[in-house]
Amino acid sequence: MSVADFLVIDEPRAGIQRLRARFCGHAYDPHRHETYAVGLTERGIQAFSYRGAACASTAGRVIVLHPDEVHDGHAVEPEGFSYRMLYVDAAAISEAIGGSGALPFVPEAVGDDPALAAVLDEAFEGFPHGFGTLAGAAIVSAIADGLCRRAGWPRAKRAGDCQGPRLNRAKEMLDAVADLSITAEALEADTGIDRYTLARAFRARFGTSPHRYLVGRRLQAAKTAIAAGFPLADVAAAAGFADQSHMTRHFKARFGVTPGRYSQLIGALGRSENRSLAASSER
Repeated sequence: MSVADFLVIDEPRAGIQRLRARFCGHAYDPHRHETYAVGLTERGIQAFSYRGAACASTAGRVIVLHPDEVHDGHAVEPEGFSYRMLYVDAAAISEAIGGSGALPFVPEAVGDDPALAAVLDEAFEGFPHGFGTLAGAAIVSAIADGLCRRAGWPRAKRAGDCQGPRLNRAKEMLDAVADLSITAEALEADTGIDRYTLARAFRARFGTSPHRYLVGRRLQAAKTAIAAGFPLADVAAAAGFADQSHMTRHFKARFGVTPGRYSQLIGALGRSENRSLAASSER
């Protein structure tokens, strides 16, 4: 193993396990997973054998491997390759697409797929920090939709497509909480919509998943508190994040700057003016 090689993997949650790795030579002997493997090559050339064919993925391309299919892995160039991968339970995909019939099979193991790449980016926000069932439902439903699209399946009408009042109720629940602890189970129980349909229909109605909507609301609260001059650790706790580093990862992913940098920039206007602005925004 090269000194540059590494592998970071988290604990499975909500039917998902995440991995980031880099290899500069041989990576894996032939093996198989009982899950879907959906990944993104970050840099270099990622080569592997799959279903009797030699495959190669370059930076920005998406890899989709069906459950129980043998594959291996190695670098093509001395500089190696790095990638991220989601391992998604087949049972979760089955439930997300209605729980009946065959699983979607993607014939091309490597392809350009900006939509699935965006899902992978979302899934790895804050990695290796964990996520809850609300985030997991959004990821699984989006991966399931991407797999069906890549498999050439027509989009079926979803049970939540016309559930306006129930979706509004879900949004009201997310608006009312003061932290990130609300679960997919709680939304299911209150709205009567299963978590995968809810994630899909909520995104269609409000432009984002329930989890990202909730995180966005808490980050807006954090911005208000930072503008008012409160310490960042206190802001993170009040906004419902596990700690300051947890808030920082989400804040930078959402706004493009760290909370500390944002505090410096907003401080240039003067704290007294910002306290007035923050107070006005809360009314």
